[in-house]
Order: sequence, then structure tokens, then C-alpha cells
Amino acid sequence: MNNTDPVHLPLVAPLTVHELAESTRAAAEAFVAAGTAANTVRSYRSALAYWAAWLQLRYHRALGDGALPPEVAVQFIVDHLARPDDTGGWSHLLPASVDAALVATGAKGKLGPLAFNTVSHRLAVLAKWHRLKQWDNPVEQPAVKTLLREARKAQARQGVSIRKKTAVVLEPLQAMLATCSDGVRGVRDRALLLLAWSGGGRRRSEVTGLQVEDLRRLDADTWLYALGATKTDTDGVRREKPLQGPAAQALNAWLAVAPANHGPLFRRLYKGGRVGSTGLSGDQVARIVKRRAQLAGLEGDWAAHSLRSGFVTEAGRQGVPLGEVMAMTEHRSVSTVMSYFQAGSLLGSRASQLLPASPGVPELPSGANNGAEPCP
Repeated sequence: MNNTDPVHLPLVAPLTVHELAESTRAAAEAFVAAGTAANTVRSYRSALAYWAAWLQLRYHRALGDGALPPEVAVQFIVDHLARPDDTGGWSHLLPASVDAALVATGAKGKLGPLAFNTVSHRLAVLAKWHRLKQWDNPVEQPAVKTLLREARKAQARQGVSIRKKTAVVLEPLQAMLATCSDGVRGVRDRALLLLAWSGGGRRRSEVTGLQVEDLRRLDADTWLYALGATKTDTDGVRREKPLQGPAAQALNAWLAVAPANHGPLFRRLYKGGRVGSTGLSGDQVARIVKRRAQLAGLEGDWAAHSLRSGFVTEAGRQGVPLGEVMAMTEHRSVSTVMSYFQAGSLLGSRASQLLPASPGVPELPSGANNGAEPCP
């Protein structure tokens, strides 16, 4: 065949310029799913399952029947967010029978309104679902955004605050570490707590994703560990973080009792302290934090995120520059990290200690206020 002969290709139906073929749409959605963290995928599935159950019970329609109008998103908000009523109490519009049915099917954990964060997350998932389907997004409509913003203000005025997990600052961390004297389990938990905390306030997905191959030892008291793709840095470039002092020593002890050349760094334990080959899940990391807090007799709402928020708060207490903190945590948003950092820095601020310490409040002389009007 010479260069002037036409190239004969099999006939393929041409694509439409302004529409995606179903196979292309499925491939695009597969890329999105593959590039999303496992914990995020689970939370999306849970939220979409709830939307499907609520839509079926409330509107008798399926989630995939087409784009939802903004009126449905408005109804979802008033169905699930409690608001002050005329009786001085709180109410929401979800009918009791629908509420009971959602609980009975397992879509909902308990009767009653949902937390603001839960409603906001489920609306965000609905928005992403519509974007993937290339449907008009009801959550972006002004009526929905305004209602959600005003609902948050109303709850804040009534004293309903967004609950945050208790931060593991230095003192509770030390109390948790003091409980890690129970053999191999204690050795593992101590290394995990210190890596997650001292190593930059690691997310539980980052802790469970660490492999033995990600470690690089510099000396007896210094390790480097490499992070790949994370929640906020998804380009897959390996970035090394230091682990020094007590945290490095705790890692040395764990690797001594659980030697391995490859595979998950933190692994499950079995009866008799036998170390398995299966890595921990994110839920198991959270349970370790809660268990150690309970053993230490600590009150609070503890979770895996307590280590991350505690690292930032303690850094603020000790006056570490915010830029250095964010280099370790890899927070992208200053506003996200500032609430924890400021809380910690204010604890040691001279502005919060203007009144000089005194040995005690002096007692009034006997009868000093007899017959006098009380101070306003």
C-alpha cells in the first residue's frame, strides 16, 4: 500500500459533540470513583442510600429517575433540621411514620432530626451526584443555599453548636500512652498514636494506608515516612514527613515485635498477641483511640480525628508557626486549620492572663456588708 491509498477503518457511529455516550459517562464515573478515598466512597454510598430511601417514602420515586427540583432539596432540609417552634420547643417536618420507616429499614440510626453537618453532607453528595449525571443541580439554587445558611444561623442563635471531637493535646496523649503497657497490643497502639500525632496529625486513612516500604530510617531516633495520595493531595507524589524522638523509638519497638519487609505498617492482632498480615481499618483506628481514652479515664468525645485536631491545637499552645504546622498536616485551607490553632495559641496567650494570680480571694471582715445593699 502506498501513501496515497485511503486507510480503511471499520465503520463506527460518530459521537455527538455536545453529549457523552453512556460508555464514556460510565468510564468517567469509574475514574472519579477510583480517585476517591475509600472512606469518602463509603460516606457517599451511605448518603445516596439515605436519599433513595427518603425519596421512596416521601415522594414514591426512585433516586435515578432524573434531576431533582430545588423544592425537593428544600423539603429535605425542613424535614431533617430541627427549628424552634411556637411552643418553645424544637420540631421538624418529617412525618413520624416516615421517620419510623427510615429507622426500621436501617437507613437511619434513630428517630428525630439530623445534625446540621449530616444534612449539609447529604446535600453535598446529592450535588455531586447531579454533576456526575450532568443534571441541573438543585443544591446550587439560591433558595436552597439561602435556607441552609439561615437554618445554620437559627440553630446557632438557639445555642445549637456544631459538635467537634475532643482534641488530644499533650496531657491526654500522655495519659493514653501510659495505658499502653499491655504487651504487643500496647506496643502497636503506642506506635500508632505517636505516629498519627507526632507525625503531623495524620488522618486515619493515611495511618491505615502506610506500608512498611514507606519508611526510611535515618538514625536510631529518626524515621522518615512517605505519604502518597491523600484526601487533599491527590497527585500521588510521595512526600516524606519526619518522625523523631519518642515517636521514632515507639516505631522501633513495634517493628521489633512485628518485623516485616512489606505490607501494612499497622496490622491486626489475634489471640496471644499474634500479629496478622491484614492492615487495620479506619474504624479500628478510631476504636483504638476511644479504648485508650477510656482506659485512661478521660472524658470527652474521642475519635481518630482527635489526634489530628490535637496536634494542631498543641502546636498553637507551644507557639509553632502556622506555616510549619500546615507543612506537616498538609491542610490546604487556612480557615480549616485556624479554629484549632487559634484555640491552642490563645490558651498560652498573655491576653488571656491579664489578671495576676493571687493566693486566694480575701474574706470580708465580719459584718462588713451588714445592712448594705448588695453590689450590682
